[in-house]
Formats: sequence, C-alpha cells, structure tokens
Amino acid sequence: MKGTRPILLVEDDRVDAMTVQRALRKIHVGNPLTTVGNGEDALARLRDPENERPCIILLDLNMPRMNGIEFLAAIKADDALKKIPVVVLTTSKDEMDRIKSFDNGAAGYMVKPVDYVQFVDVIQTINLYWTLSELPG
Repeated sequence: MKGTRPILLVEDDRVDAMTVQRALRKIHVGNPLTTVGNGEDALARLRDPENERPCIILLDLNMPRMNGIEFLAAIKADDALKKIPVVVLTTSKDEMDRIKSFDNGAAGYMVKPVDYVQFVDVIQTINLYWTLSELPG
C-alpha cells in the first residue's frame, strides 16, 4: 500500500488474520497492520482521534456484534470516515452479500481462497490496485 499509514483489518477469525498478515509480509507491504474483531471495535478505533487513519480497510462480513454490512453502512454514513476505501475480504460467495456490500460503498469484494498461494495473489491484487490508485487525501 502507498505510504506508511496503517491497514485496518476487521476480522474475527484469528487464523484468517494471521494469513493476511503473513501474505502482506510475503509481498513486502511495509504498512503496519491493525486487526480488530468486529465492526463495533473498528468504528471505535476509527473514531478515536488518537489513532492514525488507515489507508485502507480490509473487511470480513461474518462477524459477531456488528457484521461487515452494518459496519459499511455506518462508516459510509460518517462524513469523517466515508472516504476511507473498504475492500470486503470474505468467504461469502452469496450474491446478496456482494450487492449489499457495493450498495453500502465497498470499493471492492474479494472472496478468500482456501489455498494460501491464491490468497497471496488476492492480497497482491489489492495491494497493486491501491498502490496505483489516486485517492483523495
């Protein structure tokens, strides 16, 4: 990812979170990774002025307390947070999840592959896109 701003991973599965971290290291992404386990904790972190804004949010959909769709709706309704790009990174292949994600402002939707090599390819694709993309400040 561009710059040194953190990447926020909203993911309740510890194995998936470790896989994302490992894949980012493998493709030499130097941005720090911050992981939170649900949408409520992610919103609290984003709204805390002590925390640096992430350059991108990688979002799982199926989480306790506040799921990914609810989180997307909340962040995109918040003028201070709505410009942060959010890429859904989920196991869900459900068409309604995809539609709801884009209806609520997701910048992308990627299905997590089971195979680690393919997973690294997905993370590389996200990295390449956001490295080349010109985002608002």
